Amino acid sequence: MPTLISVCPSCDARNRIHPDRGTEARCGRCHSALFPREPFVLTEANASAQCAGDVPLLIDVWADWCGPCRAFAPIFEQAALRHAGRCRFAKLDSEAQPNLAGRWGIRSIPTLLLFRDGREIARQSGALPAPQLEAWLSSHGID
Repeated sequence: MPTLISVCPSCDARNRIHPDRGTEARCGRCHSALFPREPFVLTEANASAQCAGDVPLLIDVWADWCGPCRAFAPIFEQAALRHAGRCRFAKLDSEAQPNLAGRWGIRSIPTLLLFRDGREIARQSGALPAPQLEAWLSSHGID
C-alpha cells in the first residue's frame, strides 16, 4: 500500500504515513498527533505548509462576529472527529488573517476550502447542516 504525505498541524513537518494508520499517526519530528480530534488554527505563517500533502485539508473560514459561523462551528468539529485520519480540519479566522483571506478571494463567511497537494480543489460558501456537509465531503472523495 502506498504511503501518503501528511503535514503536522503543530510543527509543519511533512510526514510519510500509511493510509491505514489513521488517527494513530504521530509526527516524526515533534510526536504530536497528525490528526488531532479538533480543528487546528491556520495562519498566514503555516498556510503554505499545511495546504501541501496528499491528505486533504478542509478549512473553515470564519469570524467571531458571524452568527452562521458560530452555528456551523460544532458541525465542523463533529466532522473533524468523524473523518480523522482521512482529512485534516483547520479554522482560519478571517479577521485575524485578512491577508490570507484576501489572497484566497474570500467574499463571504463561512466559506469552506478543500485543499489537496497544495491546490484548492473545492469551495463552498455558507453554513451547511451536518448531512449536507457529509454529502459535500463524500462528493470530493472523503468518506
